[in-house]
Amino acid sequence: MEQTQSFWGFVSQQSDKLWSQTLAHIGLTLISLILAILIAVPAGIYIARKQKIAAAILGFAGVLQTIPSIALLGVMIPFLGIGPKPAIVALFLYALLPILRNTYTGITEVNPVIVDAAKGMGMNKWQILTRVELPLAFPVLMAGIRTATVINVGVATLAAYIAAGGLGEFIFGGIALNNSNMILAGAIPAALLAIAFDFLLSLVQRINLKSLRLSFVVFPFLLVTLSSFYLLPSQIGGRMLAGFTPEFMGREDGYLGLKKIYQLGIETVVISDAVMYKAAFEHKLDVISGYSTDGRLKAYDLITLRDDRHIFPPYFVSPIIRQQSLDAHPELEGVLNQLSGHINDSTMTALNYEVDQLHQSPEKVAMDFMIAHQLYKPSRKGRKGTIRIGSKIFGEQYILAQMYKILISGQTDLNVETKTGLGGTKICFDALTNNQIDLYPEYTGTGFLVLLDPDKELIKRLNGNKDGVYNYVSDQFKKQFNIRWLKPIGFNNTYALMMRREQAQSLHIESITDLTNHLKNN
Repeated sequence: MEQTQSFWGFVSQQSDKLWSQTLAHIGLTLISLILAILIAVPAGIYIARKQKIAAAILGFAGVLQTIPSIALLGVMIPFLGIGPKPAIVALFLYALLPILRNTYTGITEVNPVIVDAAKGMGMNKWQILTRVELPLAFPVLMAGIRTATVINVGVATLAAYIAAGGLGEFIFGGIALNNSNMILAGAIPAALLAIAFDFLLSLVQRINLKSLRLSFVVFPFLLVTLSSFYLLPSQIGGRMLAGFTPEFMGREDGYLGLKKIYQLGIETVVISDAVMYKAAFEHKLDVISGYSTDGRLKAYDLITLRDDRHIFPPYFVSPIIRQQSLDAHPELEGVLNQLSGHINDSTMTALNYEVDQLHQSPEKVAMDFMIAHQLYKPSRKGRKGTIRIGSKIFGEQYILAQMYKILISGQTDLNVETKTGLGGTKICFDALTNNQIDLYPEYTGTGFLVLLDPDKELIKRLNGNKDGVYNYVSDQFKKQFNIRWLKPIGFNNTYALMMRREQAQSLHIESITDLTNHLKNN
């Protein structure tokens, strides 16, 4: 019962945002669906008349359906930027196949005898289509539209990754923060929308087109089409816009802290860190959340704003490992600690740049570094046991995971498996505590604020104290989770707010306080 009350309390607290994101979700779904109907229905009718090209057209639509949705969204960004446009186009492409295929099937399955009878009565092609074929094919056509609608409601959750809004903001934020209430606040309305749309379309499917005037169909269709555009997130003009990751939006050392400590009032959109740096470079965003050692800082000429009120704690990186794994293979501690002291902030930034901007593989970047620093030894191809190394879903973690793999493979008789790209902090940590992986690189600030959730007094006391934060997380992880923090590698990849260099300089913004003051005065 407590969990239910907690969930409804969260919904009540977030009701305004939940309502606006639900409307945005509906807008994305309806606009893409209507566009698909306008294209796919005529195309389905056409290929029903041209059987020779039907297989090729349906095959092409089928190929579009197989493209992973997040990849399709990524492909759209260089052409359409971020926001609703690429999301609508991607959803439109996903809706094409069911509608196209069912229109084609419905028309071709009309009994030829009925069509011949209509011709014998003197009907022209248009009359046969509108009075005979479409009414008979309508139930099959509507089945395709219902399928496309349910698909689009689900896929539209991914629109949150490219700042298009929708219920995905709650789902991905909840996953990143391990907040089940937040996940459910996005997932339940999305499921209810799919059910509601499918039910309403099932009622439409029962309509007898033969007894219905054309105006009764066209007018509601136009009304739904035009009203859908008002449900999309409004485009902000002339004001600064910030793009933050789902995790950053919900963290005390993120947007929540910025509002409390700095009273930062800036329009925000949720966006994936995979695209936000380029969006800032292309003037789609003015401020982004990022990581101080990210290689894309250099690639896109961005600068970090000084955290003059110190809301971002130290984020020194260490491998964290299950104590059971260390007990079984005590040699691991000395081997893993060999990386300590070899990578500072500028070194990690350069390594990230090679992956993020020069598009070198993390495996190559890691191998080159290990060879250059005489840390590489050929793999022993050990059979003593298997160590599973995890990582979060960004380049720096991939690089570090590969470095640890090289150390273990070359200096122990253990086999190594890597499970990279495990998502956000809590997914990786849960994999560790549930014995799905043995170790992964973690950040002291993340362990402190996200995984241990300390009280405000402790945060204030340890704020900015890198040794104090490390000692605290090391002690608490051992006590609470039986997990060891090994030696820090040496670099501090803290959260940061970033702007384009030329924009920050022109506005004389060097710190987060400067940004806050600029927003208040404009």
